[in-house]
Amino acid sequence: MIQTFTPDDVIRYVYEETTDEENTLIEDALIGDQELLEFYLDTLEIKSLMTKIERAPSNRAVSNILEYSRNYTGSQSVA
Repeated sequence: MIQTFTPDDVIRYVYEETTDEENTLIEDALIGDQELLEFYLDTLEIKSLMTKIERAPSNRAVSNILEYSRNYTGSQSVA
């Protein structure tokens, strides 16, 4: 029986969400399928690049938050 793997399977493999048995089968498939291998290599590169992304709020967003907090009067009523 020939096992075919999808890009979803490769992504699961890259993120180590596959079993040992699946790993062996996927690795064999990567050896025999150039298109699947290229997808695997692209996925590894994207994963690597994603770890380098830094998120930071814009200066405008920070200024808006600080301005709001300076003007906050705490208008909660005390019973």
